[in-house]
Amino acid sequence: MNTVVTSKEDILQTSRELIRRQGWSAVNIRSVAAACGVSVGSIYNYFDSKAALVSAAVESVWCEIFHRPEDGAVFQDTQDCITWMYGQMEYGCKQYPGFFTLHSLGFMQEDKSDGRRKMQQTWQHILNELCAVLKRDVRIRADAFTEQFTAERFADVVFSLMLSALLRQDYDPSAVLEIVRRTLY
Repeated sequence: MNTVVTSKEDILQTSRELIRRQGWSAVNIRSVAAACGVSVGSIYNYFDSKAALVSAAVESVWCEIFHRPEDGAVFQDTQDCITWMYGQMEYGCKQYPGFFTLHSLGFMQEDKSDGRRKMQQTWQHILNELCAVLKRDVRIRADAFTEQFTAERFADVVFSLMLSALLRQDYDPSAVLEIVRRTLY
């Protein structure tokens, strides 16, 4: 058995592959080591526990799903950004069946605080980017936002609708896009 892993990323890529094929329960130190063709100790060189491995795998999946597209124009237009996000949600559900719902529910338990923190960080990052897009979008009316109705609050509403759609596995952004059009343009 090879006792040298080429990289932490190789371990995470193998973990993602196990998740795709067998689901979250397949990710543990022994199964990942076997799939990588290395000793259990080699995995421990990179991750000090199963929880650390799973947490890193979760973060890796989120990064794969919501990686920044090569076309940066997506983040200049609110409607394009929302359409892209819905497309990425659909991609994530196809690549990692049950990831969003199982991940969200599973990491709400007390002993999964690191996974919950990473999920919340990812959600906050997505929310912040959506808010930044709203502020950059030159098509939005100058008077669309007020002191009470801020870009941050609208981004929060849109993000909540997206999370709801994600749980329903509804990847059609048309209703949210209509809300954006009627409210901001």
